[in-house]
Amino acid sequence: MPLNNEKPSSTSSAEDHGSDVESSSEVVSDLDCSRDSFNSDFSSKHCTPSSSPPKSLTLDEVMDSARDIFNLKISHEIVMNPSFHMDMSSRPQNRLFEVVRDNMHKAFWDMLKEELSDEPPKYQFAIKLLEEIREILLSFLNPGANRMRTQIMEVLDMDLIRQQADNNAVDIQGLASFIINTMGKLCAPVREEEIKKLRESTDNIVILLKEIFRVIDLMRVDHINFSIELIRPFLQKYSVEYEREKFQKILDKTPTALNHTTAWIQAAKEELSSATVPTDTNHGVGKTAVLSPFQLLNTAFLHILRWDYSKNPIPETLVTDETRLQEIQWQLNQCQAVNEVMLIVYNTVGEPIQGLASLSDRLKRMISVLLNGMHKPDFKFDESLEVISAQICCELNKSLTERNYPALTPEVQTMLTGQICSISQKDNPIRTLVEDRVQQYFSVLLSDSNPLAKLEQVPAGLTPIKAELGLIARKFISLVNYNRTIYGPFYAGIIKKLLFSNGPSVESLPRDRAQDSACQD
Repeated sequence: MPLNNEKPSSTSSAEDHGSDVESSSEVVSDLDCSRDSFNSDFSSKHCTPSSSPPKSLTLDEVMDSARDIFNLKISHEIVMNPSFHMDMSSRPQNRLFEVVRDNMHKAFWDMLKEELSDEPPKYQFAIKLLEEIREILLSFLNPGANRMRTQIMEVLDMDLIRQQADNNAVDIQGLASFIINTMGKLCAPVREEEIKKLRESTDNIVILLKEIFRVIDLMRVDHINFSIELIRPFLQKYSVEYEREKFQKILDKTPTALNHTTAWIQAAKEELSSATVPTDTNHGVGKTAVLSPFQLLNTAFLHILRWDYSKNPIPETLVTDETRLQEIQWQLNQCQAVNEVMLIVYNTVGEPIQGLASLSDRLKRMISVLLNGMHKPDFKFDESLEVISAQICCELNKSLTERNYPALTPEVQTMLTGQICSISQKDNPIRTLVEDRVQQYFSVLLSDSNPLAKLEQVPAGLTPIKAELGLIARKFISLVNYNRTIYGPFYAGIIKKLLFSNGPSVESLPRDRAQDSACQD
């Protein structure tokens, strides 16, 4: 059924987006903006996020902000994901929405069928459908396609069609044929087979119109993807400035749009502030540690690796990467569990299996497969660990006997199984050790000016997952660097308020702390 308020993207939309991002003369670096924000109360709006007292928002303002957030997410996805495209399954999945939509569509087509079956036929719904199709076809045209635009407007002249309807002289079949031929001229090559089927259709006019609208829906998706490919180079070139300006626009309309981000950084500050530096070893006197902006922000990003998405809303500045950050967390948790099991196995069995790369790889692959999907709510972690324990004992016994070592005794197998199953407990010492060292690894990378050079320098005890950890870290550091480049001025404003609102101005952020945001996969 046509949705009259829905306007498809056109080729010109790519040009409009391009002009938006091209209007900025140059990308202002995160470092310079942060320095200005920390050292001065006065800076350009572009570098310093604006703030204003809370106010009541109208429904229109809320809807505008929602559209801005959607546009920001889409533009960010286009830049971050080279293979990003739209398809019919990209539409939001909502059971209630689908039921209502399907019922409305069915009602529309039933009423159209009833109208055209009357004697004489009625054309109220048919005219609405033709008008919607005309607008969609026009939206597919390039700005210079004046001849085809004129032809569409002349053939699908709605005033003339209404006059014909009053005199029962509407040639619906002829109009459908014109629409199909026009679609054939405008469609992507991948849709030519669909157009051919429409031309050869012998179905009644209602079914034909329904099929026309289905194929037009596919063409709209194709057109959107074509526009995405057109706009991608512009967004990639001006992505930092474009996303920063879009977020500033959201913040201007919704002053509370940084509340979760502020709480996130505040939690990092509280964690760091709890540390003390001894100043008098004889009397145990300590003082609160001096916090640096970079240390504070790095700690906040470390929290994201352990973020509980079911309980805490993600900071607003990370919303566009929420899915990617969740996937990183899932991969990291699985790697940690694999490493914990491997540590237990090698510490328990010891020398007879040391140095056997093929056995180690086989055990690691098996554990990874059995832990696949451990982030899902219905995953039974305890049961999986029991299965893993049984499989490991079989693999170890096979390897040991092949090399003339005695098989594991029942007592050792029981002990091994118990230790492996115990990692499901959050306070398990092996689990705590691995998690702490993983945090240490990421902390070092976040603090280093050249993190890519240290991806393989994993702490002791993490060797089994060295390769996987490096790949995960590369993705995470890339996201963090890009995020800091975009939202650096906003973070600077928040941190200044948290740390220096009652104190003197601080020194500029050191230059070697500005990491290269271009290290993306």
